[in-house]
Amino acid sequence: AHVLGLAKLVMSQKLPVRLRVLVPAVENAISGNAMRPGDIYPSRKGLSIEITNTDAEGRLILADALAEACQEKPELLIDIATLTGAAKVALGTDVPALMANRDEDAKAFMQMATNQHETIWQLPLYSGYKPELKSPYADLNNSPGSGYAGAIMAGLFLQYFVEPDISWMHLDLMAWNLSSRPGRPQGGEAMGLRALFAYIESFTAVNNAS
Repeated sequence: AHVLGLAKLVMSQKLPVRLRVLVPAVENAISGNAMRPGDIYPSRKGLSIEITNTDAEGRLILADALAEACQEKPELLIDIATLTGAAKVALGTDVPALMANRDEDAKAFMQMATNQHETIWQLPLYSGYKPELKSPYADLNNSPGSGYAGAIMAGLFLQYFVEPDISWMHLDLMAWNLSSRPGRPQGGEAMGLRALFAYIESFTAVNNAS
């Protein structure tokens, strides 16, 4: 919903961009061929993934979408997902977590969020945690068993599917109000959309000028 809302904003304002929108979606239903712990799954990028947590299925389809998006060598790649419970444990329900492969882009986006009166907090893609994603049976596991730094671990997992020369930002957000407040009824909530649109608008202005 966030991606479609952002795309509608970009198109309605006729920003001078070549926009591609990917919405990876699958039915999460139990069946005879549902994945099980210990299964090894191939990815679109060619990396094999050991399933250590069947509840961490969202990052599998998101990883394939990121790999597909990188095929066109975009100047900017943004993914938005309600990906981990760890993000809301760390930051609560109102503050989306941001991870990015370029600190300068993250800082610019955080400033844009401040200008738009939106609260977003950056978490590090700390490479020291990468060994926990290793598997003795595959290239990666989809969820380390330690339980620590869960949102960062998910971000590091996704980073394996993004080409390093592409500017990439990952937003892990709750997108839900637990109770009604003035102007914020209970239920689905758009988070960070004004900041994302403003950042894309600024990004296109800078790149078109250069």
